[in-house]
Amino acid sequence: MAEKKVGIWMYKNGGGDVIEQKIVNLLKEREIDAITGLDLRFARGFNNGIVCKSTTTQEDVNMLDLDLFFSYNAGEQTLAQIYMYEAVAKYIPTINSFEAFALSEDKFKSNLALSRAGVNTSEFHISHRENPEYMIQKFEEWGKMVFKPLDGWGGNGMALLDSRQTLDTLLPFLNQTDIRHIYLEKFIKNDFTDFRVDIVGGEFIACYGRKASERDWRTNITSGGSIILREPTDEIIAIAQKASKALGMDIAGVDILYDKEKEQYVVLEVNGIPAFATPEQEAMGLDFNDKKIQKIVELIEKKIM
Repeated sequence: MAEKKVGIWMYKNGGGDVIEQKIVNLLKEREIDAITGLDLRFARGFNNGIVCKSTTTQEDVNMLDLDLFFSYNAGEQTLAQIYMYEAVAKYIPTINSFEAFALSEDKFKSNLALSRAGVNTSEFHISHRENPEYMIQKFEEWGKMVFKPLDGWGGNGMALLDSRQTLDTLLPFLNQTDIRHIYLEKFIKNDFTDFRVDIVGGEFIACYGRKASERDWRTNITSGGSIILREPTDEIIAIAQKASKALGMDIAGVDILYDKEKEQYVVLEVNGIPAFATPEQEAMGLDFNDKKIQKIVELIEKKIM
């Protein structure tokens, strides 16, 4: 009979259901029970804990009775889910830790942490919306820059500001939103491809790339980018490991660009929930899923034993 019990909330699309089952099976071999389908969006809090109904078994689970919670679902996150994730993380181990997860989700705070750790990032700037003159000053200094929501992902909400006209169009829009801080990054002159390096427990797992479409400057798949095969150098792997460590990540997908102007690699973003290869991507040669699953299971076992 298993003595340890972990909860899992994982995405199902793109082969995620198969990945989840492999994780569950490997945990079972280690006498670790896994309860899946724990979407904290549906959790309820009481004096004696936080109860969430498993969408898999329909049983009520007191999250604080678990030995660990593994949260791996980017696409279905809500503010309610994140709120409960933070609450759960105060009492049991989570992967990633909520602190690391929250840090990676905030572009300014994560880039500041990376810079302080000696990791090359883009030049960035943040100021309050009530001071648009700073945004104008940065445009005059940089000539070309990117506006990003602080907590956006997948390229959503980003805007390339490459002329005074685009800047003047954005400013009135910002005044009609609830955005408080304006976050900007200097546009990095690059070849419109990137490196995505997966790190688990500090170890290198895999590397592939993404290429922007002819219609967009972003490499994100959700923005029309496509997966390409890439071989990392020792330098790229070391950069990704250093970035992961700087943010305290158990699992990280580090996005790296080559800055053609400064002739150096730059960390663009650190993703706390980097996707596994889909069946279609596996067919084209991305074969890291089993290795990644093995390392995640080892990581879970290490944290609860």
